[in-house]
Amino acid sequence: MQAKIVVVGSLNMDLVVRTPRLPVGGETLAGHSFVTAPGGKGANQAVACARLGAQVSMIGCIGHDAYGEELRSGLEAEGIECSAVESMPGVPTGTASILVDDKGQNCIVIVAGGNGELSPEHLTRYDATLQAADVVIAQLEVPVATVEKTLTRAHELGKTVILNPAPAVGPLPAQWYGYVDYLVPNESEASLLTGIEVNSQETAAQAAQKLLDAGTKRVLLTMGSQGVFYKDTERQQHFPAQVVQAVDTTAAGDTFVGGFATALGEGLPLEEAVRLGQQAAALSVTRAGAQPSIPYRRELKF
Repeated sequence: MQAKIVVVGSLNMDLVVRTPRLPVGGETLAGHSFVTAPGGKGANQAVACARLGAQVSMIGCIGHDAYGEELRSGLEAEGIECSAVESMPGVPTGTASILVDDKGQNCIVIVAGGNGELSPEHLTRYDATLQAADVVIAQLEVPVATVEKTLTRAHELGKTVILNPAPAVGPLPAQWYGYVDYLVPNESEASLLTGIEVNSQETAAQAAQKLLDAGTKRVLLTMGSQGVFYKDTERQQHFPAQVVQAVDTTAAGDTFVGGFATALGEGLPLEEAVRLGQQAAALSVTRAGAQPSIPYRRELKF
């Protein structure tokens, strides 16, 4: 069956500079190139879900400007339903300034713009959109009150709730954990959420247990080249990563979330859902850009 997914989150225009290495404070470097590309964690995850086979609706806000219209048009071209993407007067569309070095590592500075205007009232207006979903995905690039409304309402409706706690800035509100079916942090996010430095399977297990103790039902800790560590109250499992030559890791985590959510919505077992997400993410890092790097289902062995 086709998964029905709603993504509540950010839409950004990515301003991408490729550079030999990441600069240190006060340093000026000559870069290789500059491009603009559609991004934002919410929009990236929506595109990943759509390209990997899901029926997707997006809830978010853009500025009343050229970047915003380009982002909306890009999502619609992917077949994503965008009636709940509102254009907000008086604010710019969100941007992400991204530096990518020759090893494929990146650093990112985000300006919220329209994303900061996404309010709990938007969720109320588009409640029918949430009701039609099988899976609801949220991240942390929109206001905290809006994320909480997303989690509480989706949980109340009995939807499968996925929270990608990114970008993490500290502990989550304690009440959120009980609303989340799958919490999907990376190593740095898990470290911020738990106070445990995650750098191995052992520390991943410790951090995951702490998150389970906080009340979330399942934890999928993405660890880049070290794979994915899964833990719930009854089992834990490590999924090794596929070995690839990374060009650009931007949106790899978003691609994993999209693949995993799509497979869950199709009713696939957890192991297959993780592997679909991993295959998609591994292919994405061999390509430059955020949304341009996200693969289609036909490119995977699923």
